[in-house]
Amino acid sequence: MRQAGRYLPEYRDLRAKAGSFLDLCYNPDFATEVTLQPIRRFGFDAAILFSDILIIPHALGLHLDFLQGEGPKLETVTSVQDLSKLSPELDPAKVGKVYEAVRQVRAALPAQTTLIGFVGGPWTVATYMVAGRGSSDHAEARLWALRDPNGFARLIDRLVEASIQHLFGQIAAGAEAVQIFDSWAGELPESEFERWSLKPIAEIVAGLKARHPDLPVIVFPRASGSKLVLVARHLPGCAVGLDTSESLGAVRDLLPSGTTVQGNLDPIALVAGGERLDSEIDRIRSGFADRPHIFNLGHGIRQETPIAHVERLVTRLRESF
Repeated sequence: MRQAGRYLPEYRDLRAKAGSFLDLCYNPDFATEVTLQPIRRFGFDAAILFSDILIIPHALGLHLDFLQGEGPKLETVTSVQDLSKLSPELDPAKVGKVYEAVRQVRAALPAQTTLIGFVGGPWTVATYMVAGRGSSDHAEARLWALRDPNGFARLIDRLVEASIQHLFGQIAAGAEAVQIFDSWAGELPESEFERWSLKPIAEIVAGLKARHPDLPVIVFPRASGSKLVLVARHLPGCAVGLDTSESLGAVRDLLPSGTTVQGNLDPIALVAGGERLDSEIDRIRSGFADRPHIFNLGHGIRQETPIAHVERLVTRLRESF
C-alpha cells in the first residue's frame, strides 16, 4: 500500500518543490526520493515505487492533470470510436522516466529491501478513462460495459497489453515483485467482477509469468468480500491484498490455506494509535498465524497519521519475531 505521502514532512517539502503531482511522478530524482523517504524513517521490508495508476492512459496519449482539491482530470474514452485516441504503444518519453526512477531506487535500497512495482487493474483504470475523473458509482464505465460489452472489452484488452508492457519495463529496471491495484473491483456484481476485473488481471499475470515464472505477484481486488472465492479460482499462486472490510474468518473460509494474504489493518486504527492499534495488530497477527501473511494496511497511510504511530507499528511487529 501507499507508504509515502502527506503525513511525512519531507514529502510535503518535496511536493511543494516539484510543482505539480505529475512533475513529482515524472522526475526520476524526485520519485526516487519519495520512494526512499519511508524506508529511511521506518526500515520497511519492502519499498513500493512512487508513481500513479494513470501513468498508463497518459502514456497512451490521453491528456491528464491533477487539480488541487479535485484529483485527476483525464481526457475521456467513452466509445469504440474514441479508442483511436490511444497510441499503439506507451510513450517512452513518459514511462522511461518511471523506469529510471526504478533503477535509481533499486541502486539506493539496502539489498534485503524488496522493490515492488505496480499498475492499476484494467477495470479501475478504465473507470477513470471513461468518466474522466474519479466516480462514486462508476456508472459511466458500467453502462458502456453493459450496452456494448464487445466494445468495452477492446478498451480492457488495450489496458491489459499496456499493463504487461509497463510492468516488464519496471521489472527490467529492477522491480522484484509487482502489485496490481483494482481499487473499484469489489463494487461490481459477480459476473461483471469476473469478466472485467479478474479475467483481465489473470491475463496480465499469465503474460508476466511467461517471461518471469518466479515473479511474486500481489493482487488487490478491493472489497471483494464473498467474491474472494472467485479470486482464488482465477488467480492461483498470487498473493491477495485485503482491505479493511474483509473478515478474517471469511478469508480463512474462502481462500486456500496456502494463499499468501496481505493487509487488513484499518488506516484509522493507525491514526488512533494506543491500545486500539495494539489490539488490531494482535488480532490480525493471530488471525493469519496459520498462513503466509504480509502485514500491511487495508489501504494507504492517511495524511493525519502521526509518525509515532507508524514507528509503534513497526516496533510491535519486530518485537514479535
